[in-house]
Amino acid sequence: MKPKHISAFVFSLLISGTAFAQRQGFIETITSQNKWVDSVYKKMSRRERIGQLFYVRAHTNKGHVYEDSVGKVIQDEHIGGLVFFQGGPVRHANLINNYQKLSKVPLLVAMDGEWGLGMRLDSAVSYPYQMTLGAIQDNNLIYKMGQMVAYDFKRLGLHINFAPDMDINNNPNNPVINYRSFGDNKYNVAQKGIFYAKGMQDAGVIVFAKHFPGHGDTNVDSHFDLPQLPFSRSRLDSLEEYPFKQAIAAGISGVMIAHLNIPALDSTKNLPSTLSRPIVTGLLKDSLGFKGIVASDAMEMKGVTKYFPKGEADLRAFLAGNDLIELSENSQLSAKLILKAIRKGKISKEEFEAKIKKLLAAKYWAGLDKYKPTSPYGIIGDINRPAAAELIQQLCDAAITVVKGDAATLRQNPLRKTAIISIGVDRPTVFETELSKWYPNSMIYLVGKNTPIAQIRQVLASLKKFDQTFVSIHDTRTRPQSKLDYSSDVKLLIAELAARPNVVTSVFANPYTIAGLPGIEKSAGLLVGYQKDDAMQRSAIKVITGVLKPTGKLPVTINTFFTTGMGMRF
Repeated sequence: MKPKHISAFVFSLLISGTAFAQRQGFIETITSQNKWVDSVYKKMSRRERIGQLFYVRAHTNKGHVYEDSVGKVIQDEHIGGLVFFQGGPVRHANLINNYQKLSKVPLLVAMDGEWGLGMRLDSAVSYPYQMTLGAIQDNNLIYKMGQMVAYDFKRLGLHINFAPDMDINNNPNNPVINYRSFGDNKYNVAQKGIFYAKGMQDAGVIVFAKHFPGHGDTNVDSHFDLPQLPFSRSRLDSLEEYPFKQAIAAGISGVMIAHLNIPALDSTKNLPSTLSRPIVTGLLKDSLGFKGIVASDAMEMKGVTKYFPKGEADLRAFLAGNDLIELSENSQLSAKLILKAIRKGKISKEEFEAKIKKLLAAKYWAGLDKYKPTSPYGIIGDINRPAAAELIQQLCDAAITVVKGDAATLRQNPLRKTAIISIGVDRPTVFETELSKWYPNSMIYLVGKNTPIAQIRQVLASLKKFDQTFVSIHDTRTRPQSKLDYSSDVKLLIAELAARPNVVTSVFANPYTIAGLPGIEKSAGLLVGYQKDDAMQRSAIKVITGVLKPTGKLPVTINTFFTTGMGMRF
């Protein structure tokens, strides 16, 4: 980003302190005196107050025995909320209603929905991944997506979205963040994260920027082990923490702490940041002045339980300054340890009371002082409404990125003999079927991920009779990883095709996959489509045929040929 753009963006952030002003300010709500909060708090026993810290796992795809076990935890442990995972929208809404009936104090219900309900649920719409959004230049579209996601959440009876991901993904081999990030430019990540959060929060959903102080430059997944950030304090302050600082300044409601070992911030051996008081309280709350809800990342993850089992992790997270303990391995045991710590004076009465009242105030902001069950009727139609499909297409249209070629190169000649080849698939794609309508003198080819070399040679031989070629590369896996699972022969085919004249290549996969396809840069035209979705394939066709002017810019650096901010406009 050029300096003049940076200064303009910094100015926009200076005036974004009113970013969440359309609704009563969340931070103002949870830091002000509140009669409902005081009344509820006063009626609670100490054990009931401790229960408010815990948010436990819930599903609707694990059967009634599992569902009943969660209901028992709600009744026995007086927990503060639930985090829903896989299942169906109607089943979720019905079960949420049932669980609310079991709770003395209404539950805050959360979900990880970085790209909407479809991240967890069947029969629910999925919006583009954050990496795709990172290519968009009109941030108002991202705000609108936030509004739509919030509508869907509230329609099911959900109040919290553990999103957006505000990690800067400057490590292409990151196994856990990657496409979930807006990119590797800290200004772009901050700006887009704020617009997305603003859209959701303005619409009444509590949001959490994650994973503080930054999980983007790791090559270890904290679900399975404890990653280390070996960087200096000045690097962390100027890079990793930057988006979180801007989000805090803009009034974001929540911040989620990552499970990372960060010697520059806390030198305690094998201590995850989640359990570090110097990081959670000293840095986030005191130095950065964050007054919202601080949530731990899932406490069942190996990045934290590996060194602190049997409730010790939850106790340390509580003492470190976390307000919300997510997905405890054993909430009952942990609650007992926390009660014992309170009795021993390991936390002041004032800090404990402020923590619980903050969580109750969040319930008040979410409208739980006047709780009403959600209606399950018509949910599927509501969350899959035409307006959602229209916005998804708008987002894809704004994201599609041309990194090589111009209008004439991409369009080619509609009357000449044209080959349209889809790679990585076993059935015709939207790209092929719809592009072939624009090129009547065309033939479609399919090349699978592991097509034998003999068949590949046959394809190459038959292409001699064509004047021009469109190639589309697809990652059909559920999550778009950094490297394609293609055979070496198929990858060599891509290189050979790209070296031919009049070849336009479209990549419907994680942009990092381009680095693993040497030779693809020789294509006459190259489009980056970021993900496999039909809407993105239609966006590419619009650009190729001149219906749409491309405006997307690469949110990450792929290699020396294709770097952050690249994107042709014509």
